[in-house]
Amino acid sequence: MFTTATLSATHSLQYIITAVTPGINSPEYIEVGLLDGEPFVYYDSKIKKMIPKTEWIKNNEDEDCWDAETQTNQATQEIFKANIATAMSRFNQTEGVHTVQAMYGCELHDDGTTTGYRQEGYDGEDFISLDLNTLTWTAANDKAVITKNKWEATGTNAHQWKGYLENTCIEWLQKYVSYSRDTLERKDPPEVTLFQKDSSSPVVCHATGFFPKGVAIFWQKNGEDLRENVELTETLPNQDGTYQKRSILTVSPEDLNKNKYSCVVHHSGLEKDLVLAFQPVNVGAILAVLLLVLVGCAAFLIWRKKKKNGKGCRRQMGSPNEQLQWGLVY
Repeated sequence: MFTTATLSATHSLQYIITAVTPGINSPEYIEVGLLDGEPFVYYDSKIKKMIPKTEWIKNNEDEDCWDAETQTNQATQEIFKANIATAMSRFNQTEGVHTVQAMYGCELHDDGTTTGYRQEGYDGEDFISLDLNTLTWTAANDKAVITKNKWEATGTNAHQWKGYLENTCIEWLQKYVSYSRDTLERKDPPEVTLFQKDSSSPVVCHATGFFPKGVAIFWQKNGEDLRENVELTETLPNQDGTYQKRSILTVSPEDLNKNKYSCVVHHSGLEKDLVLAFQPVNVGAILAVLLLVLVGCAAFLIWRKKKKNGKGCRRQMGSPNEQLQWGLVY
């Protein structure tokens, strides 16, 4: 009855790198790897090592992998440090806090098609990006044209990135989805509670404990979909790997008493849409939903342990010499 794009079977693998000028109370270099939008590996210049963020990656890679990833990031960190200095010089900047960010990755859609991207930014603005169709680099401003010309001098780095994004990245995406299948492809239905602080307060429909992230929450008035005076909050993660979301309906006490209001929740973990009719103020329900939130924030899901199989390690950019060829240096 109700579908949204967020319920698609698309899988994604993405890496985000952030480098910042020294002197502030944060790491000067951070890399985060995300599978389907959820962090699974992490490195920063303070801890100086790549670490797993999920049990499924920890149980499928050995120490050699983490050592190799650590070495790669340590080398890349120096290149990004130099890139900040280069960008500052081009923009005639001698002080202040400045950042260089890179984002690249690939997506595997449910129809079998794939997409990939590679882009960089400076101080929160676009700087340069790869056009996979033309194998050229698009400069977002005149300062980035120097980098564009440098990276296009031989054309080698664009072809290398195309090979990585359309082949290697997809292969690792499929491996990671396989590793994490029990986690990512499980379907946990939401627990839904309706509550109201008092008779003059908005009515809240709170869903929690669901996975995957895609969920639709909407209201009905006397059996008809209601779109007015409804606020839908952001979907938030629980510490156990599930999610929570709420929809808030603002309605007068008189209208509540004269009409039948229901909250409808659509999720892939439900056999059919869950319809919960509003009932008069119930203090017990308020306490129950607060307890659910606390449990969601405090509990940890214990994943089934898997034997480490040493199936290899992602090497996204290779050695420092290879990185020079891949077009990482401004």
